[in-house]
Amino acid sequence: MKIIVGLGNPGAKYIGTRHNIGFRIIDLLASRWEIPVSERRPKVAIGKGRRADEEIILAKPRTFMNNSGEAIAYLSSRFGIKPHELLIVYDEMALPIGKLRLRAGGSDAGHNGIKSIISAIGTLEFPRVRVGIGRPEQNLGQISHVIGRFSKEEAPLMTQAVSTVADMIDTFIQEGIDKSMNLFN
Repeated sequence: MKIIVGLGNPGAKYIGTRHNIGFRIIDLLASRWEIPVSERRPKVAIGKGRRADEEIILAKPRTFMNNSGEAIAYLSSRFGIKPHELLIVYDEMALPIGKLRLRAGGSDAGHNGIKSIISAIGTLEFPRVRVGIGRPEQNLGQISHVIGRFSKEEAPLMTQAVSTVADMIDTFIQEGIDKSMNLFN
């Protein structure tokens, strides 16, 4: 089993924002793989299906980003998964717009959603895809940046990045993390 979790903030106010790139990727996978994310629980919305003979759970936390660990704790408990069976997809300011990094583990690097997950599952060792959203302009703070929308110039780069991440995740499921890192990092 693999559980793919896209991080973001719930609510219409945050649709299309930089912080919700994880939700956008889950939505694309749900469409491509015909796995509707329609089961709503207090902490997470999930969709169940199969891909490449693997049971797949697509998940979007219903908590705010900084409390993402609550959703992961629920998923871990409900499905009895180990951290290496997770794949967390989230935005990363330290990477330029559209740049992607797949890793088998690592620190939170200052990302509060990842910090919450690490606290909830007690390990740094879980796969994650970091999607570059770039740094804020000098006159814009970090919070305004992450809950802001992409510019006209950035939007096509992010559309391509979302599609590439979906391809990366497909390879991750079918051929493993090493092959995915070699092809997409």
